[in-house]
Amino acid sequence: MVQPTEPEFEQAYSELLLTLEDSTLFDKKPHLKAVLPVVSIPERTIMFRVVWQDDKGQMQVNRGYRVQFNSALGPYKGGLRFHPSVNLSILKFLGYEQIFKNALTGLSIGGGKGGADFDPKGKSDGEIRRFCEAFMRELSRHIDQDTDVPAGDIGVGGREIGFLFGAFRRYRNSFQGVLTGKGLTWGGSLIRPEATGYGLVYYVEKMLEYASLGTFAGKIVAVSGSGNVAQYAALKAIELGATVVSLSDSKGAYVAKGAAGFSAEEISLIADVKLNRLDLYSLDDKFKAKFDYYAGARPWTLIKKIDIALPSATQNEVSAADAEALIRAGCKIIAEGSNMGSTMEAIEIFEKARTSTSDSSIWYAPGKAANCGGVAVSGLEMAQNSQRISWSTQEVDQKLKEIMINCFENCLNTSITYSSIKDEKLPSLVKGANIAGFIKVAEAMLDQGDFY
Repeated sequence: MVQPTEPEFEQAYSELLLTLEDSTLFDKKPHLKAVLPVVSIPERTIMFRVVWQDDKGQMQVNRGYRVQFNSALGPYKGGLRFHPSVNLSILKFLGYEQIFKNALTGLSIGGGKGGADFDPKGKSDGEIRRFCEAFMRELSRHIDQDTDVPAGDIGVGGREIGFLFGAFRRYRNSFQGVLTGKGLTWGGSLIRPEATGYGLVYYVEKMLEYASLGTFAGKIVAVSGSGNVAQYAALKAIELGATVVSLSDSKGAYVAKGAAGFSAEEISLIADVKLNRLDLYSLDDKFKAKFDYYAGARPWTLIKKIDIALPSATQNEVSAADAEALIRAGCKIIAEGSNMGSTMEAIEIFEKARTSTSDSSIWYAPGKAANCGGVAVSGLEMAQNSQRISWSTQEVDQKLKEIMINCFENCLNTSITYSSIKDEKLPSLVKGANIAGFIKVAEAMLDQGDFY
């Protein structure tokens, strides 16, 4: 299950195991315990070399991967990540989380993840196209619309999806919904780029309502990251009346100097910068009057007053020290737009503070629940592709909102049902998400005879 050289996967596995064991699940459903070691090994792991030519005519080589983790609920579904940090441990952790995240959407999709240790930054369009062609030359052997439907992730946006889809169509002589995040004129879905960020905010709206904390109106919101998830979470929060006081990237963070946060226009500038693969600091001439820039920093320890925290950058971006700083800042809600955004130590701090009767209580929502809106709309794109139709923005947005509300209620009610502590004011959403996702996948595997 867990190899000594797989720290990210070990963290994801340990977090799930501890959650399941710290509940009444195996007392009430003891037959499900045997599923855990089986579901924790991928059904198939594909590794391959990717040989491509740069603009100087020199041959380059990268490692390509696809982890097809679990198909009990439907075709493998999960993104492709192009980044130098990509390795098997990271992809196994992401694929493992994806199984249960996809289960929480209520859609018929399994879990998987893939990518390559290729860095798109600094590459020309021609180099990226040649890499995508070489990558899909091998991947196309293992995917189709009924088996495995990848999407984008870090380093794989609309341009890369286009190159990958075109390569698949030529290699397989087949036009099918084999990738999601496609262009709107050739099978893509409206609001797919916005979906993860919007869904995150819809989930938090239900948290605020249940906790009797009102709405986003008037709330101070700290956001990390500056990609699609962070941008659209910030825009939706602003639309609902919140003040967004931070955004960041791998090089540093911008934090508002005064009471005024980011405007929609300023986030549009950030979107342009990120589309051109530039650092946030390239906007300093425009931002320095209103925002302080902190090189090499995350925003969590830099803000004195926070109501809602939305980590939306990368894994383990919220440490134990960050968690304590958020509690000191008065943060009442933290919901992950990133996958496994908090360390195990940070989650322990949040879960302990959740039950506090003082003003230091905070309610934590894990990424597998709070950020499942992106894969939910990918699933809706698959449905549209299978019917050869397109839904309106309003239709997709309404379906997304319904999925996020149902996901929250599922996490909440499952936590209440299987908690060893009765009458908790704020039930554990991390327990609820893990248990609800695990039960759905485990029972499907048992029904289909995956143990014989």
